[in-house]
Amino acid sequence: MLFDAVLTPHRSLSPAGFRLLIGALSAVGLAAGIAFLALGAWPVLGFFGLDIALLAWCFHANYRQGRQWERLRLTPDALTVERANPAGRVEQVRLPPWWLRVEIDRSGERPGPLTLATHGQRETVGAFLAPYERVEVADALRQALAPLRAG
Repeated sequence: MLFDAVLTPHRSLSPAGFRLLIGALSAVGLAAGIAFLALGAWPVLGFFGLDIALLAWCFHANYRQGRQWERLRLTPDALTVERANPAGRVEQVRLPPWWLRVEIDRSGERPGPLTLATHGQRETVGAFLAPYERVEVADALRQALAPLRAG
């Protein structure tokens, strides 16, 4: 194995932090809702609940997207790109490594997508990575491919 990397999206809030955040927001929303209820504005209490439910749903959707991953494995025979979508379905693509080009568009302000190209076949990898992470993966993959090209 010349290269083996698993790429995953970054999530800055852990599940425990998410529970703490929703708990704190629920407490604040309940306290504010009770204050509005005492003033006679009872519908406000329901809207505070809806806000928190919508926020929890958005975080749930974000964590679901975080379940995707990509694995790049380089052997002398092939570069295998294995990826899983958020639903867990896994697909695999094999590319011959000898003429493989590792491309990153650096013409703009930030580096563009990381593309692997060979013989009319193109695969974009690491779309969920930060720009600097895509550059790091591209550089590491180029270094791993160098001995194959040298013969």
